[in-house]
Amino acid sequence: MTDPATPPEPEPPKQRPCPLCGKPRVERYRPFCSKRCADVDLARWLGGTYTIPAAETDEDDIVPPPETRRD
Repeated sequence: MTDPATPPEPEPPKQRPCPLCGKPRVERYRPFCSKRCADVDLARWLGGTYTIPAAETDEDDIVPPPETRRD
């Protein structure tokens, strides 16, 4: 029987599966499940498969930083 004054223990956080294949992740290769999945992900980054979108700006739109005064 549990003591009603004692709060229940929190559940351990649910681990996400490997982002490439969906298998349970392995701590050694976190967040992946194996060295193979980690290597596949690295190859995708190096090969340019993954990209981060960026908005292009005109040089006229760039605001210079405020001047600092030294007295």
